[in-house]
Amino acid sequence: MKKVALVTGAGQGIGKAIALRLVKDGFAVAIADYNDATAKAVASEINQAGGRAMAVKVDVSDRDQLFAAVEQARKTLGGFDVIVNNAGVAPSTPIESITPEIVDKVYNINVKGVIWGIQAAVEAFKKEGHGGKIINACSQAGHVGNPELAVYSSSKFAVRGLTQTAARDLAPLGITVNGYCPGIVKTPMWAEIDRQVSEAAGKPLGYGTAEFAKRITLGRLSEPEDVAACVSYLASPDSDYMTVSHC
Repeated sequence: MKKVALVTGAGQGIGKAIALRLVKDGFAVAIADYNDATAKAVASEINQAGGRAMAVKVDVSDRDQLFAAVEQARKTLGGFDVIVNNAGVAPSTPIESITPEIVDKVYNINVKGVIWGIQAAVEAFKKEGHGGKIINACSQAGHVGNPELAVYSSSKFAVRGLTQTAARDLAPLGITVNGYCPGIVKTPMWAEIDRQVSEAAGKPLGYGTAEFAKRITLGRLSEPEDVAACVSYLASPDSDYMTVSHC
């Protein structure tokens, strides 16, 4: 029987690439996204190609919705083995522009969404009578603060702390908790960051990307598939003795 994974924010970008890779690895996947149309489109693409997927609309900042989504995936797909807490937002936030509304939005999605995802997965693993894998989206910005991304960066530092603490708390249950830390990835989210940073600097589109790219050792932006390959490893048996880690 196929193992089952749920990926949040899987309607586009990194989340979609992760879902497609996990299907390739033999998983049945729940495509969880705030945008119902994109979630259904990705699930349809997978099913038409011979994989098994379902779409579920969810606002990860809503604890009840996320618990319901995980339970729906468990019942519909016949089990639950992996959650990838991938959903996130990354507005440009120069220090003097930060508002309570921006902080609440980012932390509700990026931090609370991970907490609720961890809790929902633990409940599902217990119902299935086994351990499992929790994989959280951190970021390079969760290791080194990035200019004009104070709120996003701080939220990802929080996710690192959550990942490390949850890994220690949940190890006795046979649950591993790891994170992945992308840099600049060619996604709609990054295109929006570039737009905001470029406009704030009074520069043309692409300025933000060029400035951040100067710091990349390999000299290029990464693709969503690069991140998906890392998550594939974290979801596989090859990482069974790995926890508290970020790749």
